[in-house]
Amino acid sequence: MKQIILFIFSFYLLILPLKVFAFDASLPNNKFGIHLAVSDREDLINAADLVNSSGGQWGYVTLVIQENDKDKKKWQAVFDQMRTLKLIPIIRLATQPQVNNWEIPSVDDIGGWIDFLDSLNWVAKDRYVILFNEPNHATEWGGKIDPEGYAEISYEFSKRLKEKNQDYFIMLAGFDASAPSSPPNYEDEAVYLRKIISYKPELFSENLIAGLSSHSYPNPGFLGNPYDRGKGTVSTYDWELSFLRSLGIQNTLPVFITETGWPHSENINSTIVGERLRIAYESIWSDDMRVRAVTPFILNYQTDPFLNFSWKKQNSQDFYDQFNIVKNLTKIKGDPEQVLKASIKHTLPKEILVNSSYRFKINILNSGQSILDANEGYRLEIENNNDIIKDYIFSNIDEALPGHEIELDFYFKTSNQLGQKNIDVILLRNDKKIAEKKWSFVLEPLPKLNFDLNLFPKLNDTISDVEIQFFDEDEKLVFKKSGLVAVKGKGNLDGIKNIYLGGEYRVVVLTPYYLPRQVHFVLDKKETDIKFKFLLPLDFDKDGNFDFQDIWALIKKPGLFSLFRL
Repeated sequence: MKQIILFIFSFYLLILPLKVFAFDASLPNNKFGIHLAVSDREDLINAADLVNSSGGQWGYVTLVIQENDKDKKKWQAVFDQMRTLKLIPIIRLATQPQVNNWEIPSVDDIGGWIDFLDSLNWVAKDRYVILFNEPNHATEWGGKIDPEGYAEISYEFSKRLKEKNQDYFIMLAGFDASAPSSPPNYEDEAVYLRKIISYKPELFSENLIAGLSSHSYPNPGFLGNPYDRGKGTVSTYDWELSFLRSLGIQNTLPVFITETGWPHSENINSTIVGERLRIAYESIWSDDMRVRAVTPFILNYQTDPFLNFSWKKQNSQDFYDQFNIVKNLTKIKGDPEQVLKASIKHTLPKEILVNSSYRFKINILNSGQSILDANEGYRLEIENNNDIIKDYIFSNIDEALPGHEIELDFYFKTSNQLGQKNIDVILLRNDKKIAEKKWSFVLEPLPKLNFDLNLFPKLNDTISDVEIQFFDEDEKLVFKKSGLVAVKGKGNLDGIKNIYLGGEYRVVVLTPYYLPRQVHFVLDKKETDIKFKFLLPLDFDKDGNFDFQDIWALIKKPGLFSLFRL
């Protein structure tokens, strides 16, 4: 009966092609990766040093999250560090160890897992998730061999994960390809896979499983030759793909070799291990387009049973030779797809002046996965400009992390085109538009300022050599005009530039030997009247303040006493 079911399933898969999954295989991909025992900050830095070296970027790291470690704050910090280091996480789910076995996951736990995983802002669009570990070992599955039970749990997990978010890229557990068919302790991978697919063909027919997690170890005894091929070698994945095809899975699953490597020992030192890894990369993995990532086991493990697999030396900051050998292998800059989402915020004025220069603030809120940075091709531009705005410059975008808002300066000059205008401020990554914000405004003619100004004690006198300065809310001088004249306390200033209607400015009036006066006002019409308090003749050294130096300057220039005459 089982053979009939399997035949029907295989026929079904042959006539209905499987969906092509998430990621774009044409994007540059750095296959180099490493497996970590814990999400230690220092280990992640060392991982980046290893996999993103020699021209590389966006390598992979396999991490394990246990059921009792679903700490959002902790894991979001891990993901954020990986984002900064340009590392792509591959997350293997795990339960908890019992005395001799790992617990069997429960369907009742799925909701908690989904809530936790979906609460995280992942590093890349594809959320790589592996469903547990080597269930063809009884110790990894509650002390028993139960492919049907594993299939059922995997189906429920993958189905509900995909229902929550289609970006989950789900893989079955990596299997021990060298395990014998010896129940109740072990089961041959081929037997186990056949039973999974026979019992739960929907895992593939419903497009739930997107990739192959492979433990391509060089067996027997982790001592195999890197040139060996087939099951139980560093190319185990090739046998696994062929076997899946024989079961009717015609879609070639992308391969993630999440465990592989040789232990170092007295017989095989770390230099030999490194050379074998080099051969495997250069003769097998790097040129095989089916392989998306290779994360050898394990960067740092300081105790048995995996001490000999550790690339980091015990009780030391140094690494074994294989670290530097792999580090020096040529790599490429990966470019994983990320969710690019941001919003542009501004309170740009609705009325500005022709032939003027401005500096305003524009904010960007990053709500996506990428770090917005000019070095990664992010920039602001103006669209639909039609020469309304000239010589504009935005300050560089500098490491805007997800969830953070940054403030940028916007410098520009206006043309002489009067009237209502509409332009768009857009955020780009290279040539791709990420966000936009419209700005509607009116270009107004240059306004006029009428001012009342008197000298003390010479009221209603004629004042020559008057200077008026405008300062914005940031105390930046935006406009000044000198050589103005006030006749009988009245003066005017035509052609004010660089301010906007409705904005508050500090206006300062200056004339030699008199202390400055200032007023704060909002210029909200084309012609404005302001009145300054009378000017006091107390700035004899012309530094804008009254102090002892002014008295000394008056003594040295007695002619200045004339300023006090009526």
